[in-house]
Amino acid sequence: MSPLIVQSHLDLELAHHFDMKNYFLAIIFFLFSSFYTYAQIVYIDVNYILNSSEVGKSLNIYIKKIRDENIISYKDIEAKFIKKEKELLAQKNILKKKEFEEKFKILSNEINIYNTEKKSSLKKLNKIKIDNTKKILEILNPIIKNYVDKNSISLVMPKKNIIVGKKNLDITDEIIKLLNDKVQSLDF
Repeated sequence: MSPLIVQSHLDLELAHHFDMKNYFLAIIFFLFSSFYTYAQIVYIDVNYILNSSEVGKSLNIYIKKIRDENIISYKDIEAKFIKKEKELLAQKNILKKKEFEEKFKILSNEINIYNTEKKSSLKKLNKIKIDNTKKILEILNPIIKNYVDKNSISLVMPKKNIIVGKKNLDITDEIIKLLNDKVQSLDF
């Protein structure tokens, strides 16, 4: 099968998928618009809450501090490796071939170990961010549920799925205030 045929078959499948998605969204829209007099629908920007609330800001500051410390450390180590490499290359004509290759192999191993440790450090930092974001969401979910119950809200949609919406249906700021009242920071 030629790449052109495969591509057009894939395009057809994607087009069908998006058509079905649009039909589904249209049906949901009509269902909810007919029930609007009975149902209160609002939307919320969770990413904005995670970045703008006091607890979210404290997490971002903590992550940035660790990342900045790591970057400084990485730059120092990388500068040492560059210096070692230049010194080794300067000795290339002086050293015996076998001795040069041995020193080059040792330097390569040191660089590989450094790269592995750097990758591990980045994974660890990412895990810290994910774990603490989960903690924030665990605190946030009951706040949203309580707000929904108190205000007789039928449906809360994520803002990222909203194309156009009235600003008065956005409850993000109210939820941020409630979250800030409940918690300012986490223990990192």
